[in-house]
Amino acid sequence: MGRSQESFNKKEVRNKKEKKRKEKVQKRLARKDQDKNSFDDMIAYVDENGMITNTPPDLSQKEEIDPESIAIAVPKSEDLEPVNPIRKGVVTFFNQSKGFGFIRDMETKQSIFVHANNLREQIVENNMVNFEIDKGPKGLIAINVQLAK
Repeated sequence: MGRSQESFNKKEVRNKKEKKRKEKVQKRLARKDQDKNSFDDMIAYVDENGMITNTPPDLSQKEEIDPESIAIAVPKSEDLEPVNPIRKGVVTFFNQSKGFGFIRDMETKQSIFVHANNLREQIVENNMVNFEIDKGPKGLIAINVQLAK
């Protein structure tokens, strides 16, 4: 007697393919039924905090905004407050042998690099100094550094 050409593994593969085909047909039918949903189910609203919700906004809470009061352009230079170019700060670190250090700005609490070439007077750590800020190759640098009087 000859053995069947269909082994157990072949039967399993055939059964899995058949099961996948049936699942695919069921999913297709389910999608067709879902497409009949109304447009209202698909609408989303954004509340005053920027969160997405499915409830429409309360029109009684609406406030009127004058479109003329919205500034779209860059402010004119005469509208800006004049900025004092001379800043105050404290020397947090200074290496005399290498000739560089850092100053902590009193206003912004930002750490700013300082090089020995930009010093007007000798400084050491914890000195109060006056300085100006300039743009360096790797960020902000302090220039015209001198001891605060």
